[in-house]
Amino acid sequence: MLHTTFAPFGATDPFADMRRVQGEMNRLFDGFGTSRQSTVYPPVNFWVGQDSIVMRAELPGLSQDDIEITVKDTMISIRGSYPDHDADEEAAWHRRERPKGTFSRSVELPFRINADHIDARFEHGVLTVEMQRPEDDKPKRIKIKS
Repeated sequence: MLHTTFAPFGATDPFADMRRVQGEMNRLFDGFGTSRQSTVYPPVNFWVGQDSIVMRAELPGLSQDDIEITVKDTMISIRGSYPDHDADEEAAWHRRERPKGTFSRSVELPFRINADHIDARFEHGVLTVEMQRPEDDKPKRIKIKS
């Protein structure tokens, strides 16, 4: 249902139509947030150092036993499952934005990883994984002879 706003004679607001369209688009897409979010869940941050790369992912409500991490060559994958604690058949949900069910996310890394030197920690719902670069894959500085 579209709502139309009329400005009094002689008064014009060039942004009224844009605000109206924005409001209609917000209402139209209000229910689609969960399906779009699942394609990029969990959100992750990466930062690269000289010898390693660190990944951080926020996974609230999970324990370390709910999460599986795998690394192969230049790919890291995170899998897990959120239990459906709110599975009440009688409930009529007003809004449900917290994740539920299984998730899987794979990210290509900028270099190979030494699988024997990975440190994963899970504290307060935040997963931090530090992955070391293999020695033979690290850049070597070449000394120039005069």
